[in-house]
Amino acid sequence: MSTPTALTIVILTRNEEMHIARCMAAVASLGARIVIVDSGSTDRTVAIAQELGADVLHNRFVNYATQFQWALDNAAITSDWIMRLDADEVIEPDLVAQIQTELPKLASDVAGVNLNRKHIFLGRWVRHGGRFPLVLLRIWRRGQGRIENRWMDEHMIVWGGRTVSFDGGFADFNLNDLTFFTDKHNKYATREAIDVLNQKYGFFARDESLSTESASFQASAKRFVKERVYNKAPFWVGPFGYFLFRYFIQLGFLDGSEGLIYHFLQGFWYRFLVGAKVLELEREIAGLASMDAKLARLRQVTGLAL
Repeated sequence: MSTPTALTIVILTRNEEMHIARCMAAVASLGARIVIVDSGSTDRTVAIAQELGADVLHNRFVNYATQFQWALDNAAITSDWIMRLDADEVIEPDLVAQIQTELPKLASDVAGVNLNRKHIFLGRWVRHGGRFPLVLLRIWRRGQGRIENRWMDEHMIVWGGRTVSFDGGFADFNLNDLTFFTDKHNKYATREAIDVLNQKYGFFARDESLSTESASFQASAKRFVKERVYNKAPFWVGPFGYFLFRYFIQLGFLDGSEGLIYHFLQGFWYRFLVGAKVLELEREIAGLASMDAKLARLRQVTGLAL
C-alpha cells in the first residue's frame, strides 16, 4: 500500500474478547489504522484492542447502522479507503495480499470493493444453501460510502463510482455456542420485525438506496425478493418454503449435520420467529389510532429506541 494509513478498518465491539485479537492479528500486516467503537464491554475487549494498537472510541448502542455511521462521522478518518469488519470475522492471507497489492492500483472511478464472505458454523464451512459466497461491499473510498439507516440487514452503499470484487478469503467465524447464536437471532428477529412493520405502515422514512450500482447485485436482488415477495406472503408460508429451497434445491443437505442445524435455525426457525414477532407486534398496536401512539407502544414492548 502507498502509505501505512491508506486504509482504516472500523470494528464495532461489545464483549468480544474471544474474537478481537484474532480479528486484528489477521489484518496486522496491512498497516491499517484500526478504529474500535465499543458500546460498553465488561470483559477485556477494550484492553486487548488498545494493547494491539487500536484507537478505541465509546458510544451508546442503538442499532448497528446508527453505531457504524457514528463511527464514520466521529473517528476523524483521513485514509483514502475505509473497511467495515466485524469482530468475529477473519480476513484470510490471500485477501490480505490482494488488498495490499490491488487496492492502491484501483482506478479513480472505483468507489467500492465487494468481498465474498464464507460462513463457519460449529467449525464447519457452510458451502451450500445459498450461503457461499455472500457478496458484501466492505471497502470503499472515504467520502463515497455510508451505511443504510435500517434496524436490520443494513448494507454499505456507495456513490460516485463503480464497484469491483476481490475474491480472497473472508470468513464469518463466531466461536460462541448455540445458546449465544439463538439469543442473538432472537434479538435480530425483533429488529427485523420493526423493519417489516415499517415497510407496511410507514412509521419513519425507509432507506431505499440499495441497488446493484451502490452495493452488490446479490444484496440488491435478495432485498427485492424479501420485500416484494417474501414479506407479503402469510408468515407461516415463507419459512417453510425458504428452508425447503435452501436445504434441497440449493443443496444445503450436503453441509452435513452442522449444515442441518444451521439451515434449520437460520433458514427456518429465525424466519418463522420474525414472522411471529410481526404478528405479535401488530396485535399490540391494533386499535391505536395515531402513528405516535403505535410507535410509543412498539417502543414499550420492544425496548428499542424507535
